[in-house]
This record gives sequence, structure tokens and C-alpha cells, in this order.
Amino acid sequence: MDAVPPGEGPEAPGGPGGDITVADHAAHGDAPGGRRGDTRARIQQVALELFAEQGYERTSLREIAERLGVTKAALYYHFKSKEDIVRSFTEDHFCRLDALIAWGRDQPPTARTGHEVLDRYITILLDGSEVFLFLERNQASLSGSDSGSDGGKHRFGQFRPRLNALVEIITGPNAPPRARIRAAAAIFAASASCMFFMRETLEPGTADQGGPDTLRLPDRAELRGIVLELADDLTRDIGAA
Repeated sequence: MDAVPPGEGPEAPGGPGGDITVADHAAHGDAPGGRRGDTRARIQQVALELFAEQGYERTSLREIAERLGVTKAALYYHFKSKEDIVRSFTEDHFCRLDALIAWGRDQPPTARTGHEVLDRYITILLDGSEVFLFLERNQASLSGSDSGSDGGKHRFGQFRPRLNALVEIITGPNAPPRARIRAAAAIFAASASCMFFMRETLEPGTADQGGPDTLRLPDRAELRGIVLELADDLTRDIGAA
């Protein structure tokens, strides 16, 4: 747990240094037109930037608040620790998967629905590529939390029922093993391909540590199209017509 150092905890309004400013209310989403979701996402993005620049362990909540331009009280309104921020990455990822599953279950069980589910799943993967890279690079630092190496097993345990749900949407109910295996292979192939090539985009040279990077990398749109084509090939003719 990222213990709160003395003087870095939530400050009471009206106490020494604890006045809640207009900026704090805006950060809370309390100002007219303010949106808490936007502020939460901004905190997550700034935290990711600082974790990438100077490492997870060397980044403090105070530094995150300073880069955001808010007081510690405003930051603590959303997250009480660095672990809370990291945990929110996984929670948000699964929330997006749950929304995709709910949408898929409301659609007719057709091949078109399966294609659309794969397309939206790939978008979720690409949107989360920075987070996945951070989790991979900081396994040792995060080993004591739910997001560390044991957390990886926990995340797969959370992903497994969602994988089953996605497979059933793609194949239709009561599909034979061959169809289910091909659908699962499409999902895993999409995940692995997106992470491999997005990592090379985010960390140039990782695919070729021994020499200059001469391979042309696909841009996001090209990668998305190629991976979707691969997933469609793996799931062709396995779902309901």
C-alpha cells in the first residue's frame, strides 16, 4: 500500500493550507459543467506519464498533483494511493469489456455481430496499450499489490468469464468445441498482435535490440485493420449466419 506521508493526506477545508479552491472544485467535477470522469481520466494519464518518465516507485502522489495543477485534497478526492490509480486501470478495462459484452448480447446472433465484437475488442486493446506496457514493465515494483505478478493471475481469472462471454457472442450458443477454440484463438491472437506491435511503437527498437530499426511499423489504423482481418479469418463461418 502506498502509505500517505505526513503532510500529504487529505487536508480539511478551512484548516492550515486546506482551503478548497475553485480549481479543486473543478477537479472534483463540482464546478458548473465539470465532469468527474474527465478529471479521473486526466489523473490516470498524468500518472502514466510520470511513471514512464521516472518510474513507479520514484513517483509520489504529490508530484502527480503538482503536474495536474491541483492540491493534494483534490487528488485524494479521486485516489487515495498510487495502488488505487493502478487498480483503476484494470477496473476500467474490465468495465469496457463488460459494456461490450452487454452490447453484444443485445444484438442478433449473426456473423456481423461477431465481426463487430472483434472490431470493438481490438479498439479496447489499442486504447489500453500504454497501460498494458506499464503493467508489464513494472511487474517487480507492483509485486506486492493486486497489480503485480500475482495480480496478473488474478486479472486472467477476471478475464476468463469475460472471454467465455465474448466467445459465445461470436459463435452463438451451444457451439461445438472447434468453433469455440477458433473464437478464443482469434481473441488471443488479437491481444498478442496488438500488444507486440504497440509496444514497438511506444518503445522503438524493442523488436530488434541488436541493430537499427529498419522495419516499417504499421500505424494504429493499419494495425487495427490487419488484426481485425486476422480475427475474421479465424472466426469465418463459425457463427450463426
